Amino acid sequence: MKRQKYSKEFKLQVVKEALETGKKALVSRRYELSTNMVHRWVREYNQGKFENGSSLENSSLETKELAQENDQLKRLLGEKDLEIAILRDMIKKKNPQLLKKLK
Repeated sequence: MKRQKYSKEFKLQVVKEALETGKKALVSRRYELSTNMVHRWVREYNQGKFENGSSLENSSLETKELAQENDQLKRLLGEKDLEIAILRDMIKKKNPQLLKKLK
């Protein structure tokens, strides 16, 4: 039987599903893989030496992406807060009685 190579993405998908469900045998049957292979992939993933790119590298990339998204969301939130403050200031100058209803 010829040996088959699986992509990193496929392996990660299988490993994550196995970790989420906690049933490696069920996941291996679903993808028609050897149970031992799934166990090995999970062990390698947990040890951080998963297919030349460790889970630590993957998690650091995810962390970097999350940090960028977090910064972008903070900027958006700051802009919205500024916009609200400007609008409240405008209301305060034109209709002071409406400001009491907003609070």
